[in-house]
This record gives sequence, structure tokens and C-alpha cells, in this order.
Amino acid sequence: MKFVACGPVADAYNSFTFSDLHLYHGLMPDTRAGMTFGHEFTGVVEQIGQGVQNLKVGDHVLVPFNIFCGACYFCQRELYSNCHNTNPEASAVGAIYGYSHSTGGYDGGQAEYVRVPMADVGPTVLPPDMDPDDAVLLTDALPTGYQAAEMGSIKRGDTVVVFGAGPVGIFAAKSAWLLGAGRVIVVDHVEYRLDFVRRYAQCETINFREVDDMALHIKKMTDWLGADVCIDCVGCEAVGNAMQTLTGRYLKWQAGAATVLHWAINSVRKGGHVSIVGVYGPTFNAMPIGNAVNKGLTLRMNQASVKRHLPRLIEHIQAGRIDPKQIITHRVPLEEISDAYHIFSSKLDNCIKTVLVPPRAAQ
Repeated sequence: MKFVACGPVADAYNSFTFSDLHLYHGLMPDTRAGMTFGHEFTGVVEQIGQGVQNLKVGDHVLVPFNIFCGACYFCQRELYSNCHNTNPEASAVGAIYGYSHSTGGYDGGQAEYVRVPMADVGPTVLPPDMDPDDAVLLTDALPTGYQAAEMGSIKRGDTVVVFGAGPVGIFAAKSAWLLGAGRVIVVDHVEYRLDFVRRYAQCETINFREVDDMALHIKKMTDWLGADVCIDCVGCEAVGNAMQTLTGRYLKWQAGAATVLHWAINSVRKGGHVSIVGVYGPTFNAMPIGNAVNKGLTLRMNQASVKRHLPRLIEHIQAGRIDPKQIITHRVPLEEISDAYHIFSSKLDNCIKTVLVPPRAAQ
């Protein structure tokens, strides 16, 4: 992929994650025809725009999925996903590459070239020993999983339940151990994903298809108290409840199925923490807020502020505490992207994470 740093990238590659499927399936508002998807990409700078001081042609960089100015009230507090200047018409989310006009309308990285605004503050030059396979996972999936665990305020010995065994859920489970968890349980219904996360994150798993009542099941596993921390890494395309699926995914009466929100709030112990990084479209979801109030829960949520986590995560990778590239199962030429979406969306061929390779990067 090529960057044009303008106020960059070239010959490298990008990946896509479950949240791209929300666009693919029509669940994100104001997704317009002709938009280039893709918010996880790395590449080599091919051209520099006027005023760019921190990059040069030939730099191999990773680009956080957030587009941020670095100077506003929120950026100064490292809330890069809430930048006030790059998506000024939105009241909540900041700007994201390739993620509809509700997040600023910026074209994404699933292309041979991509224009990167705010190039002095967003891109990070890869350390000399950084594997590009690890780098592409630092643009979203790993930092999002890490922030999901961080927002759970995990204390040493805590029991953590992660809903979703996709890339972000896998990294959230791995990160929970890094933050001191004493027990990690991952919930999903796709057996190959559960098998993968058991091996990669050394955790327990639950197939929710085999459970009648999620909250009751988790309480049985936790001395009838509930988990200390529950993490939603699924979001609006959750399955597992027919009514939520009908109202949230098909009729769109709410902004996606809130199935996992119910499971998380009802499964965590009183006084526990719920962390939400699963993507929900604005503006309404039917969730059990009364239960959260009466249980005295702490709820934290946001899009990941990728740049804030990069120093710590690069340190973890270099120290061998985490190996992100192990989750990559498929490499697909960019020209065959429609097949890649079909495989990922339909959960075929034991697909966990796909990397897309533009033509020149394959040479």
C-alpha cells in the first residue's frame, strides 16, 4: 500500500476485522456507495505533503485507525478516538478511516494507495526489528483488545469473562493475563474460534449454544457471585437471542442486537466492571441499565485510542510476552477481496484474521 502523507503509504498491506462486517452488512449509518473500506493498514510513505515534518519518503509506518489532530481538548488527554477537529459534525465519535460518513467520510486502506491526513501525529514509524505482520495488528485489533482489558480495571486474581472469540476478543483475553487476571473465560459459539483462543490465550471457554442462561451459568462457575469483569468484544452483530437479532439486525429498531450487553451486565458480580469495545451504531439500544444501577456496576467503553497504547504494546511484543501475528490465518490478494469478505463473514476455512496484500507489496 502507498501512503500519501499530507497533511502518506506504499507497498505494504492491510487487514480487516469484524467491525468491517458492520459496514458490509449495512449496519452503520451513512455508508455511501463508492467509499473505500479499511481502517487497519501499514505501508511505506511514497509522497509527502506540505508541512509534514515527522515523516520522510521511504518510512515504513503503521497507521492507527483513529484520525486525530493531536492538539484539541480530547487529544491532549490522549482520547484520540474522540478528537474534536477531525469529525466536527459528530457529537460523539471522532474520525476513522474507511468507516462511513458518520465517522468523517475518510477513505480507508483497502486499496493500493491511501491518503493519510494529520500525518505528523498519526503514523508511527516501525521499529527496525518489528515484523510487519505484528505492525498491522497494532493499528486496531491488539490495541482495542488491550484497551478492553484495561477499561475493566482488572485486579490481580480477578475472574474475567470475554464475550467474543474474534481477533479483538482473543487479544482482550491475552491482555487480561498481562494485567493480572487470575482466571479468563471466553464465550463464543464457533468451535474453531474457541479452540484457537484456548490455545493462544490459555483460557477457559463457553459455547453459548450449550448454555440456557448465560448469567446463571457464569454464576455457577464463580461461586454464585458472578465475574469480576465482563468484556463485550462483539457488538451489534451478536447472535444468541432471537428477539435481539430480529429488532437489532433485521428490523433495525435498535442500533444492533444488544445480546452481549445483557449477558455482560447480568453476568458480572455486584460492584463489578463491564468494558465495552464491541461496535454499536448510533443512537439507541435496549439494555438493562436498571440492573447496572442496582448492582453498582462500573461501565467503561470507547473506541480504542491506539496511539496511547503503542509504546507499551511494542514493549510487550519485543519482550516476547505477546505474538500478535499468530492470529493471522489467511493472506489474500487485494484483487480477491470479495472472496475474503465472504470467507470471513461466513466463518469459513477456520478464518481468524485475514491480511490483504496489494499487488506491488506481493512482489
